Amino acid sequence: MNKILSKINLFSIIKEKIFPFYKTKELDVIFNTLEKEQPKNKKIAMFVGGCVRKYLKKQKIDDIDIATIFSPEQIKEKFKNTKIKVVETGIEHGSVVLLVNEKKFEITTLRKDIKTDGRHATISFTDDWTIDSNRRDISINAIYMDRKGKFFDPQSGIKDLKNNVVKFIGDPSKRIEEDYLRILRFLRFSIQYKGEIDTENLRAIQFNLNGIKNISKERILSELFKIVNLKNFLEVFENKKIYNIFSLIFPELRYFTRFEKKKNLLKLFNLNQEIILAILLIDNSSNYEYFCHKYKTSNNFKNNLDFYAKKLEESQKNINFFETNLEKNIYFFGKDRIKELNMLTLFFSEKKDYKKYVKILKDIEKVNLPEFPYDGKYLIKNGFAPGKSMGLAIKALEEEWISNKYSLKNEKLNSVIKKFKN
Repeated sequence: MNKILSKINLFSIIKEKIFPFYKTKELDVIFNTLEKEQPKNKKIAMFVGGCVRKYLKKQKIDDIDIATIFSPEQIKEKFKNTKIKVVETGIEHGSVVLLVNEKKFEITTLRKDIKTDGRHATISFTDDWTIDSNRRDISINAIYMDRKGKFFDPQSGIKDLKNNVVKFIGDPSKRIEEDYLRILRFLRFSIQYKGEIDTENLRAIQFNLNGIKNISKERILSELFKIVNLKNFLEVFENKKIYNIFSLIFPELRYFTRFEKKKNLLKLFNLNQEIILAILLIDNSSNYEYFCHKYKTSNNFKNNLDFYAKKLEESQKNINFFETNLEKNIYFFGKDRIKELNMLTLFFSEKKDYKKYVKILKDIEKVNLPEFPYDGKYLIKNGFAPGKSMGLAIKALEEEWISNKYSLKNEKLNSVIKKFKN
């Protein structure tokens, strides 16, 4: 297996060298259109942000951001009579999206901040690449690359990226005061690149922590999800500086010890965002409910946590939870949900070990339930008219079918139908 993975990685590296992300037909069309009737030596547009960082780190590139000297109106004009569609997603901030062959490319005008209040910024457009870099948050986000793969690095971001150094550009306090969400972005990149926070940046973050209260809860939650989705997020408790700041911002995420105690098992699981937050939030209090209310989470997220909390409480009261009514639980909630509960109890329980988890997992996998065979069509065939009684009959049939181990004798079947038909 390791040899196969090594070959795949080697193939990806070779492919990236021969066909780098910036040499595609779509990007050629975009840059050719932008550069039309422009001086050859003038930098009209360059890649910036995550795609450049990931390219330098030899990571998979998903989103491609382009910076340009042209205003949104000029961009729209340039692509007016082409097959490329311009979508106005953030035009007040100088950003639009270009749609090419169903692929999205965000393109943003170079700008400088005129006035900021920690939440919003008044901007003006510029054609100066260094000025644009000065108003960005951290040095590794201010690396530009042209369509030929040449870099423009006015903030020495390449050196910082190579050394896993995360630092604000210029005065840290000033950068934070321009947008307090930058504290969370700084934490995200520090976790992602395992960077140490130096004294100057740490003091600036600590001094401005209260400013996060001025940020909308939706923006904070969005950034939190990005942090939780990091592959190495669960290593956050290993860096005390980062962990302490994170805990002050999100006091509801109070159960990192559950991961610490099972640290040797973490590599065995592919924990998704929802499961991680369930482990960090759920207890016997209203902690997770408060979190969902505070950050205005989606109903789907809240309902899922409700389900986990309820079933975890049942499993704590009944040590045979996964043995009792296993088939019934799988029938109503599905195998995936019951597998998730099995995983959650491993992190919640002091007594449950990995062997027991594996045994339950095998028991879940063995269950193969038939499909409920009686629906509305079946009842209509047997003389039922559509209506409320039909729904009640189906529910009663399902209960009888489950209690009789997923089968019904004709006598019982006809008895239930007759009861609701009359």
